[in-house]
Amino acid sequence: MSKTYNRIRSDQSLVVPKDWHQIKTIDMHTGGEPLRVILDGFPILKGKSVLDFRRYCKENYDYLRTSLMFEPRGHADMYGCILTPPNDESGDFGILFLHNEGYSTMCGHAIIAIATLAVKMNWIDVVEGENTINIDAPCGRIVAFVTVENAKVKGVTFHCVPSFVVGLDRKVIVPGIGEVTYDLAYGGAFYAYVDMSKHSFSFGLQANDYRNLIKTGMDIKHAVMKNDKEINHPFEEDLSFLYGTIFIGPSSNQSIDSRNICIFAEGEVDRCPTGSGVSGRMAIHHARNEIMKGQKMSIESITDSVFYGSIVNTENYGPYHAVIPQVEGTAHITGTHTFIIDPNDPMKEGFILR
Repeated sequence: MSKTYNRIRSDQSLVVPKDWHQIKTIDMHTGGEPLRVILDGFPILKGKSVLDFRRYCKENYDYLRTSLMFEPRGHADMYGCILTPPNDESGDFGILFLHNEGYSTMCGHAIIAIATLAVKMNWIDVVEGENTINIDAPCGRIVAFVTVENAKVKGVTFHCVPSFVVGLDRKVIVPGIGEVTYDLAYGGAFYAYVDMSKHSFSFGLQANDYRNLIKTGMDIKHAVMKNDKEINHPFEEDLSFLYGTIFIGPSSNQSIDSRNICIFAEGEVDRCPTGSGVSGRMAIHHARNEIMKGQKMSIESITDSVFYGSIVNTENYGPYHAVIPQVEGTAHITGTHTFIIDPNDPMKEGFILR
């Protein structure tokens, strides 16, 4: 056997120069949607709240977001998170969400994944049955409940922040498309919800409609951003922006209530049913008297993965009548990484080709 091959088999260690930046992650997915959990190597963020940490990261370390989300370490639809201190002592930890455009305010699939990981890593005192985790997201406190049976995670539910409808059946003229009807609602982030039954699009909600969904979803998003002046959170300016477009239609599976495809950030396609999007949908369906407190709705994604949405409470939230949604799903670990950023690499901050 060759001398070189023997060395390859016997020594797999890499000597990393001191000026190379190492970042360790655990990668997961929730319903097919990726989550890169950054555990070690990210600089300390300054601030007194998760919103402060979000601003500081955006202003000082955005190049690390692109390094980890963009190619060659990630891809156009990559998603990640950074854990931070909570807003106060009643919280377990805070979380920042990263994607191809920047930093979202809420992410249900990330909450399901990170709550799963918190139990698997024993970040909390785990008990059989229900484990409660208080997570501070940029949009506010999210309460996650992790069910453990025989020391294994069986599933996660979370209660989102107050979710509300800004307007139903709004109209916008989209260049190249014409008039589009949408609902504007908030579930930790603002979305324009488009019911496929009210339009005659040339595409559907299947995987082979991927590119048409991206283009049309982004065209609608930009038109709504330009024309709708009510994308305003009642209490926090940093939350006052349109995150994406969600297309709604029927499922081909008679046991599933609905299907939705979310196009968010800079044309990312959510592989899961979108936890914040499902939260907003609970507010919409409640406003239309289509779902009552305690009832459950199953919603599937472009990969046929399913979340279950329901309403646990209602309350007044600023000028809005809001619901407290509950979303259920499962997440899985896919791997661990030690990423290396060579300061001499001309592509160290990443790039995207879609």
